[in-house]
Amino acid sequence: MSQAKIAYLFPGQASQYVGMGRDLYEQSPLVRELYEQASVLLGFDVARFSFEGPSETLKQTIHTQPAILVHSVAVVSLLAQAGMRPAVVAGHSLGEYSALVAVESLGFSEAVRLVRLRSQLMHEAGVKQPGTMAAIIGLDADTLEQVCRDATHANEPVQPANFNSPEQIAIAGAVPAVQRAMELAKTAGAKRAIPLEVSGAFHSVLMKSAQDGLSIAIADTPLHDAAAPVIANVTASPVTAARKIRQLLVEQLTHPVRWVDSMRAMTALDVEIFIETGPGTVLKGLMRRINPDAVVLHTDTLEQIHTVIATFQQQEETDATA
Repeated sequence: MSQAKIAYLFPGQASQYVGMGRDLYEQSPLVRELYEQASVLLGFDVARFSFEGPSETLKQTIHTQPAILVHSVAVVSLLAQAGMRPAVVAGHSLGEYSALVAVESLGFSEAVRLVRLRSQLMHEAGVKQPGTMAAIIGLDADTLEQVCRDATHANEPVQPANFNSPEQIAIAGAVPAVQRAMELAKTAGAKRAIPLEVSGAFHSVLMKSAQDGLSIAIADTPLHDAAAPVIANVTASPVTAARKIRQLLVEQLTHPVRWVDSMRAMTALDVEIFIETGPGTVLKGLMRRINPDAVVLHTDTLEQIHTVIATFQQQEETDATA
């Protein structure tokens, strides 16, 4: 029996909840060190915001993104401590930074700094060019792309932003354009069009000012070739070269997250087990709609992490005696 090929999936914004990571922090000195290191870099107590909230404060982009990153890296560190390594990784939007830390392309301190800047720039871009997002349920990608073209007027763009599942695509753009697209989508046969509570039109052209600022910071940040392939949000293709990773991180802010194609690319690489590495089970839910047969484990709590580690240690023992 050969060892199963494992993929790590890293969640993005909207996976956060008050209390996430508390049990990891309380039980592991390694995790406490990560939270303390991040708090110094961020200038606020990321543990307190993560564990105590309040929810309204935690869900602010400038707090949410670093908090999810730290939780995700804490989980990876505990898995690595037990000898587990992924064969391939992917992260949803913000989660791509966690993924790069997991495969040693990006250092933890550098990731914290970039994510802090990214969250600030995204917030500022949302103030400068107000935008919003909506989830469109039950409309195929080609039809929705045409809907977005029809809803786009001069200086009022709208475009697909997250291809989350075959049934769920998020759109982003100027507020009037998103409203038009929601109505046109329903006319075209969408089951639902749900406005999202966000501070900007993420993964759209309205993030161009944020992209420009982040590009400078990424150019000055040390990046290394990845120890395992990263399925990039922008291309849904595996990448390991630092030069290409740098380019795609910059492009990510104004391009859609191709999550459906990314999960299919992982399946094509013969991944047998997916591990959602960080808070919540959002990605497990999306995978059910993309590939219902996929095995997805999650590592939100210390108990779940221990279960995953025990499973793979047992398999290693079986392999050794086979």
